[in-house]
Amino acid sequence: PQREQAQGAGSGFIIAPDGYIITNSHVVDGARQIVVMLADGQELPGTVVGEDPETDLAVVRISSPNGKSLPTAALGDSDALQVGQLVVAIGSPIGLQSTVTAGIVSALHRTLPGYGGRLIEDIVQTDAAVNPGNSGGPLVNSRGEVVGINVAIVQAAQGLSFSIPINTVKWVTSKLLQDGEVRRAVIGIAGQPIALSPGVRRQIGTQKESAVQVVQVAGGGPAQRAGLQPGDVIFLLDGKPIASADDIRHLLERLGDGAKVTLKVARANGPNSVGTFEVSLPVMVPAPTRGRS
Repeated sequence: PQREQAQGAGSGFIIAPDGYIITNSHVVDGARQIVVMLADGQELPGTVVGEDPETDLAVVRISSPNGKSLPTAALGDSDALQVGQLVVAIGSPIGLQSTVTAGIVSALHRTLPGYGGRLIEDIVQTDAAVNPGNSGGPLVNSRGEVVGINVAIVQAAQGLSFSIPINTVKWVTSKLLQDGEVRRAVIGIAGQPIALSPGVRRQIGTQKESAVQVVQVAGGGPAQRAGLQPGDVIFLLDGKPIASADDIRHLLERLGDGAKVTLKVARANGPNSVGTFEVSLPVMVPAPTRGRS
């Protein structure tokens, strides 16, 4: 017997008059068919231009009906948000189209795990009611500007909701429109966090209790060409302390191909001796795996 196809729903908003829409990646991921319902009830077929599971963002394209320009949302500046500021969440929770809920910004710069497993940083926490179906909908300030995209709720709690800041959305969207995906800079290592004993911290001159130990070095990559080896411990990148692999990814992700970074590295010289050295190396942006739709 044929397996019944599952259906899902989410929200989104138009950012360009020729039909580009922003929503969450998990709303459209794996969809065989996308139907977009406009505020006036019109239903139009949609296609995925690109998606980025790491930040749970996607761009969908629809054809403007009758060739007319579509109304677009004004994008604000999430860096200007302040705790206590009034915000409004718009979406279609549990199928109730064009639902509006109000709240305040409860906290800024939260970190949540995304659907791709990578941590999404600078998350905006609010108490505006968000329910299933709100995903991908806009978070709007009192001037009518979109300052975030509603992405998640904490199921075990009440009155907590989270949004991806619009400044992150702008950067990701530009990459999705250009390449259909987000290609992030790498240096060619796999690493894991490692605790630093007080003695090691004194030897290498850091106050951080952890750093990143190199587990694997990619052949032919920037790290190998610079002489990094498995077992090396990276504790500074461009002068910023490194406590986890996510710290490295966060500092690298918006750099362009060939941009130089400087690493401060610790390497064991013997059973009880650790030396440090500094190495400058270019980052590498992997080739695209797909073109723009």
